[in-house]
Amino acid sequence: MIDYLDDIDDEQEELEQDSLNQPETTELPNGLYEHFRFVADKGQSLIRVDKYLVDRLMNTTRSRVQLAADAGYVLVNNKPVKSNYRVKPLDVISVLLDRPRREIEIIPEEIPLNIVYEDDDLLVVNKPAGLVVHPGHGNYTGTLLNALAYYLKDDPYYDPSDPRLGLVHRIDKDTSGLLVVAKRAGAKSDLGMQFFHKTTQRHYQALVWGIVKEDEGRVEGNIGRDPRDRMRMTVFPDGYQGKPAVTHYRVLERLGYVTLVECRLETGRTHQIRVHMKHIGHTLFNDERYGGHEILKGTTFTKYRQFIQNCFEICPRQALHAKTLGFVHPTTRREMFFNSELPDDMRQLIDKWRIYANSKD
Repeated sequence: MIDYLDDIDDEQEELEQDSLNQPETTELPNGLYEHFRFVADKGQSLIRVDKYLVDRLMNTTRSRVQLAADAGYVLVNNKPVKSNYRVKPLDVISVLLDRPRREIEIIPEEIPLNIVYEDDDLLVVNKPAGLVVHPGHGNYTGTLLNALAYYLKDDPYYDPSDPRLGLVHRIDKDTSGLLVVAKRAGAKSDLGMQFFHKTTQRHYQALVWGIVKEDEGRVEGNIGRDPRDRMRMTVFPDGYQGKPAVTHYRVLERLGYVTLVECRLETGRTHQIRVHMKHIGHTLFNDERYGGHEILKGTTFTKYRQFIQNCFEICPRQALHAKTLGFVHPTTRREMFFNSELPDDMRQLIDKWRIYANSKD
């Protein structure tokens, strides 16, 4: 048993995984199994394959990837490569191990779901903050997929363990908002390609620290795993690491020492809005992973510190909501567009800041 990449199968609830990098674990002629598959973007710059993979795999290191490549466990276009191979646009990179992927049983659980739309092909769910979307390391039950397994238990075509069905995209555990779920394999394939080709519409609302000066703007910067903290993502402005990412933002309201913004995703990278807004100096309010749970703007007065503590208690998570979602229906080809209201915690938080800002006028 080789353990070069033993830890990379420990899924995290916030790890970005889609149908393009979750191959079925059929045994290959050499007795190995494909665990991960990535397709390089059309605009991919030349980068070593070990750097490319360490940006995309959780809980592993560059040295482990190098050992795996030396052992013939890293393929590009179905051929083994060494760790110094430079990834080119549209290369297909595979990571192999000597065992099948560890399968996680999806146990049906009666968990309430807020379903805003459903037909034979798909459903759209408004996910509450705090609900993990997929069973994984530390969260094997109580997830959105467990809830879907129960809700669709009488659908003869829906198998919660079939990777060709289910979640088309994900949002973080502590982000609320809209998600589309495929009930049929054709629907997931079609919707997955819409997300891949960036033709979907996704708008988020976020409360961020500081007063955003420009009324609107564009943030562009490759996003990859932070080498100093593997649980965080970071921006690599040189373009040689991470995956290309673009976020458009628009100011909705300036409120004292915070700003309510709308963010439109052009790409869908892990923690994209959280990382891009931090990159331009406007960390999401109460985003603990990225430092937003500290007082980043304002005064040193005791009364103000107490006000902020009250705000944190009202909304005990990053203030981010996936408000709208648009796509083309995979069967009818009709344009679908969904809008969700802000959840109570964010609404109360914004109201509290509005009162504070007005009291300063």
